[in-house]
Amino acid sequence: MMPGMNPRQMQQMMKKMGIQQQEIDAVQVIIRTEDKEIVLDNPQVSKVNMMGQKTWQIVGDEYERSLDTTPDINEEDIQTIIDQTGVSEGKAKEALEETNGDLAEAIMKLSDE
Repeated sequence: MMPGMNPRQMQQMMKKMGIQQQEIDAVQVIIRTEDKEIVLDNPQVSKVNMMGQKTWQIVGDEYERSLDTTPDINEEDIQTIIDQTGVSEGKAKEALEETNGDLAEAIMKLSDE
């Protein structure tokens, strides 16, 4: 806002210029990049539409966290592979890791060997 300007006058002026602003009631905003996430807690989010061009303004408490790219392998998946292919537990786990946790692909890979 401009100092000394009435918020209502500001809204009217923006409307005349073809600018629409909408406040979004967000709890958290996450921006995901290839190797990390930028997280904004307690955000104030505004969506601005100016002559068909939409932009977002976000203000909040920011922190970063890395993305975990290792697959989540559980005992049930390992047992399923053992039951389907008859391989050892170590080989079943290795196949799941190589296929990034894809159960069907791991079974097919071990069946082809």
